[in-house]
Amino acid sequence: MAKLEHYIPVGQSQLRCGYTTGSCAAAAARGAAERLLGGAWPPAVRLETPAGIPITADLLETAAGSGWASCAVEKDGGDDPDVTDGTLVYARVEKTETPGVTIDGGEGVGRVTKPGLDQPVGAAAINSTPRRMIREQLEAAMAQHHYTGGLAVMISVPAGIELAKRTFNPRLGIVGGISVLGTSGIVRPMSESALIESNRLEMSTVRARGARHILVTPGNYGEDFSRDVLGLDLRDWALCSNYVGDAIDCAVGLGFESFLLVGHLGKLVKVAGGAMNTHSKTADGRRETLAAHTALQGGGRELVRAVFESPTTDRAVELLDAAGLREPVMASVAAALDENLKHRAGEGMQIEAVFFSNQFGILGRTPGADRLLALHRAAR
Repeated sequence: MAKLEHYIPVGQSQLRCGYTTGSCAAAAARGAAERLLGGAWPPAVRLETPAGIPITADLLETAAGSGWASCAVEKDGGDDPDVTDGTLVYARVEKTETPGVTIDGGEGVGRVTKPGLDQPVGAAAINSTPRRMIREQLEAAMAQHHYTGGLAVMISVPAGIELAKRTFNPRLGIVGGISVLGTSGIVRPMSESALIESNRLEMSTVRARGARHILVTPGNYGEDFSRDVLGLDLRDWALCSNYVGDAIDCAVGLGFESFLLVGHLGKLVKVAGGAMNTHSKTADGRRETLAAHTALQGGGRELVRAVFESPTTDRAVELLDAAGLREPVMASVAAALDENLKHRAGEGMQIEAVFFSNQFGILGRTPGADRLLALHRAAR
C-alpha cells in the first residue's frame, strides 16, 4: 500500500496525514475507468486532492469483464485514529448508453433517510466533494481515451456495514453503512494534546507579530466563511479545532485584547450548551440545546420534538424557519453562547462570536461581534 508521505507539525511532533474515503473512491473510480476504457490497469492512480496535496494510490482486488471494471483502494488514515483506516473502498465502473457520469453507492455505503443532510433522502451517503472528485476523475479518463458514451460508477465499502455501528450514522438517519466523506481529500492527524499545543503555538505566532485582536475558527468551514462571506482578513487568524476553551485560555494568557470566534452552528451550539471541547467523542448536545431554546421561545411540543429528532442543525433551522421561530431561537442561542464565552474569558479580554450555516448564511452573533468584525475587515 502506498502511504501518503505528507507531514504536518502538531505540537513538537511531525504527524503523517492520510487520505479520506472520498479520495479512495475517486482513485478507485479512475483506476477502474482506465482499465475499462484503455484496456490495461495502471500501476497506481495519482490524483490532486482539493487541499492541493497529491496522493498516489495502489489498486487492489482488480477485476474486469465485458463492459465493466472494478478495483479497490485501501484507506490510509495516517497518524489519525480513524475507524476506517485500512478499509477497502471499491469502485465498479460500467459503460452506459446515456452520456455523462452517474454515481451511486453499493454494499456498505449508507443511504440517507432523513432530510437535512448533504445528500437528499434516498441518495447514497456520498457527500458533495467526493462526488465531485469521482466525477472529475471519470471525466478525465473519458477525455483521455476519447470516449463519448456514459459511465456509471458504484462505490462500495463492504466493511462499512459493521463500521457504521461505531459512527453517528444510525442516529443521523443514514442506514446500511458508512458515509463517503472529505472536504479536503486529506485526513489531518488529531492527537488531542499535540493539537492543543499546535493551536497554542499558532496563536503565539500571531501575538508575536504584534497583533492585539485575534480571529479564531474551529476548522475549514469557519475559515472559508470568514474569508469568502464575511470578507475578513486572515492574517491574524488561528484554528482552534474542537478546543474552544483551551484556545480562549491561551488567548487570555497571551494578552490578546479581543477574540472573535466564527464557526458553524453545529459547533458553536455545543458551546452555547456549555461544552468547551466540541469533539463528538467528548460532547454533543446539539439537538438538546436547540430543542431547549425552541421551547424557551414558545415552540410547541411537536416542533420541539421535531427539532430534537433532526439529523443535522441545518434541518433543525429549516423547521424553525417554517414555524417562524428561526430568529428568536437563534437570538436565544446567541445569548447563551455569549454568556458561556464571557464566563470562560473573564474580564481581561473582549470575546464575541458569529455562527452560520452553509445553507442559511449568518444565523446569529453576540452583541459586540460587529465591532470585532469591523476590526478584522479594517486590517485588509
